[in-house]
Amino acid sequence: MANRDVRLALWSGINFSGRRIVFRRGGVAVRDLGAFRFDNVLSSFRLRNRVQPAQVTLVLFSQVNFRGAFRVFRGSQNVANLGNFDNVTSSLILVGRNLTNAEIAEIQRTGRPPQDILIVRQ
Repeated sequence: MANRDVRLALWSGINFSGRRIVFRRGGVAVRDLGAFRFDNVLSSFRLRNRVQPAQVTLVLFSQVNFRGAFRVFRGSQNVANLGNFDNVTSSLILVGRNLTNAEIAEIQRTGRPPQDILIVRQ
C-alpha cells in the first residue's frame, strides 16, 4: 500500500522549529487540527514518500472540514516557511499518491476526503 511509505512532520515555527507533530503513515484526513491543538499554527513541514518520492499529496485548508482557501503540495519536499499561508491551516489531507485538481475540488465541495484513509475528527 502506497500510504505506508508516507511521512509528514508539521512544525509550529518557520524553519522546522517549535512544536512538532509527526504522521508516520499517509492516508490521513484531519478535519480539524484543533484535535491536536494545532489549529492556525502550522508554519513549516517536511513531506516524504520514502519509496516513490513523487507520489504524495498534501492539501492544507484554511477552514475545518476541508473548506476555505487551500494550498496543494505534490511530491516529497521540505517547506521551511508557508509564507502567506503561515498560521492559517485548520484541516488537511495527506495521501500516498497524486490527487488531481478535480479530486481536490470535489473534496472541498463535498467535505468528503478520499476513501480508504483514516479520518481524524475533533
